[in-house]
Amino acid sequence: MKKTLIMAALVLISAGCFAQKANVKKAKNLALQETPDFSGARAAINEALTNEETKDLADTWYTAGLIGYQELSKENEKTYLGQARDEKRAGEAVVESFDYWMKAADLAGQKVLDKKGNEVLADKKTYALLQKKVLEYYKNQELVKYGIYLNDQRDFATAYGVFQRHLSNPELSLMQNEKLQKEMPKDSIYDQYKYYTAIFAIQAEMHPEAIAVLEEMKDGNYEAITVNQFLYQEYVNVQDTANYVRVLQNAVVRFPQEPWFLQNLINHYIFSGQEQEAINYLDQAIAREPNVAQYHLIKGNLNENQKNYDAALADFDRALAIDPTMADAEAGKGRVYYNQAVKMNEDAALIADAKEYKKALEEMNAMFRQSMPFFEKAHELAPDNRDYMITLRGLYYRFDMTDKYNAINEELNK
Repeated sequence: MKKTLIMAALVLISAGCFAQKANVKKAKNLALQETPDFSGARAAINEALTNEETKDLADTWYTAGLIGYQELSKENEKTYLGQARDEKRAGEAVVESFDYWMKAADLAGQKVLDKKGNEVLADKKTYALLQKKVLEYYKNQELVKYGIYLNDQRDFATAYGVFQRHLSNPELSLMQNEKLQKEMPKDSIYDQYKYYTAIFAIQAEMHPEAIAVLEEMKDGNYEAITVNQFLYQEYVNVQDTANYVRVLQNAVVRFPQEPWFLQNLINHYIFSGQEQEAINYLDQAIAREPNVAQYHLIKGNLNENQKNYDAALADFDRALAIDPTMADAEAGKGRVYYNQAVKMNEDAALIADAKEYKKALEEMNAMFRQSMPFFEKAHELAPDNRDYMITLRGLYYRFDMTDKYNAINEELNK
């Protein structure tokens, strides 16, 4: 009797396992038939995915992914028939199948001992099938297509995740053999997709994720200036001062002809009360690249802020010697005289003696007049700059230059 009970229990266990494996087979058949039943296939495979007997089998997870793969294939068939593909449905099927296959790859790629004690793959057949399917997705850019669709829908967070899946393919342990790697080059297209991934993360305000991608790209050549600008801004967004200063310092050395980085680095020093540090940094930059007019312009602005007027004028002259069309340098020279005149006006108001007061006003007006030709030259070089026009209008009004006042006022009103 006891032996009979044991045999009966073994039969029940075997039958349960067989039933679950039957669910895997059923799911596969429903997905592969001429008119697929994807809902039925998913219902069958979901039972197998949660059952103790089948949830750790690579074939179970491979079959789960096969359902989405077949659904994608049906959507792709529409394009051959001149019909519109359902991008949302196709994309969701791609992600579903890819994620299931990643689990299948983990299980199939585990090392076990064969009968001879040699270490082999747990499921070599499934492992090979997965390599083929993942390579197919990568070469056909199925995940990229879905990511672009999500971008159009402004679902940037999901688009980021989808592109990350695509980018991960060459790094998968599943794909680490020489033949497969040759078919998955990390070329300019790969860099372009990584760049888009960073953009998606930025747009989704996923700052840590954006920083991680941009840090990987910052030393490369693809959109290098923009990548470093984005990286700086992301560190600003998370208020990481040490890292955004690091990015700026590195970029100033790497991109000496791009003043944006230097300007932001100097702004950091200025706003943190380190103007002299900013000037020192500029001196290093000028020593390295003496013919960058922008460096001299910025140094002139800093010397002007520190009331080093003679040094500021010399800096603006150096900038103009390199680039005679630099309107900001002409305006800088005018501003040196203009601001001194403003200060003289303030000081004159405190003078009680009429004779001394009159003399102070004459000196002040002479200083205002000295600024005028520089602003006129700046306006000539940059006729759309309203700041220059407003300053000139005030000067023309001060000295009763009616014709010039009316002309500049008409320009401003336009």
